[in-house]
Amino acid sequence: MKVLVACEESQRVCIAFREKGHEAYSCDILEPSGGHPEWHVHGDCLKILSGGAFRTMDGTEHEIDKWDLLIAHPPCTYLTVSANKYYETSLYGEKARERQRQRYKAIVFFMELAKANVEMIAVENPIGIMSTAWRKPDQIIQPYEYGEHARKATCLWLKGLKKLIPTKIVDAGEILDGGYSVGAATNYARDENGRILPWSHPDTAKARSKTFPGIAKAFASQWGGDIRNDKIDGITTWE
Repeated sequence: MKVLVACEESQRVCIAFREKGHEAYSCDILEPSGGHPEWHVHGDCLKILSGGAFRTMDGTEHEIDKWDLLIAHPPCTYLTVSANKYYETSLYGEKARERQRQRYKAIVFFMELAKANVEMIAVENPIGIMSTAWRKPDQIIQPYEYGEHARKATCLWLKGLKKLIPTKIVDAGEILDGGYSVGAATNYARDENGRILPWSHPDTAKARSKTFPGIAKAFASQWGGDIRNDKIDGITTWE
């Protein structure tokens, strides 16, 4: 399959599909931290949603007639409901109005991904405004259902795909301040020296946006399958 993973700098989903033999590419306005610039398109993912020619960061030219599968992780800063009070103009005035404008842009971007001309689509986001701005998600998953000792409710809006099936249910870990578990902080909010980042740290949001490895593997296994030896492993909808 030809797979586009939009808004992914970590490349975890991209790599998981590559390991199964699929032609997958990550795309983000950020450079990749996954170590594979040859699979990363640095720029606006909307420009390649319809396929066509594009260049990966190693300088190689590629051309895709049409993507078979789109997995998108649009930024959730203005989509999450966790900061809803800051949209109250009676309390925050012009700052709230600016947040409303940014939320509108985020909703439009989300919908451009969700309504893309791709046969199979999965759009991922935390619990947020899209449940009312558009529709409720098809599924809400947790990392601890996929072998990760962490809680982080993740919504999936699906088109042409079956719901994910849990692969390994484990202990979810202790809840920290902010609603995240110890596992989430351990895996997704530590600096290079292993120290947990404070909530105000500029790298915290980037760290927490990374897809859990267990979930990335489930995406690839259940929505793609292993095609390296003409073998399907997991549950697919494209066969």
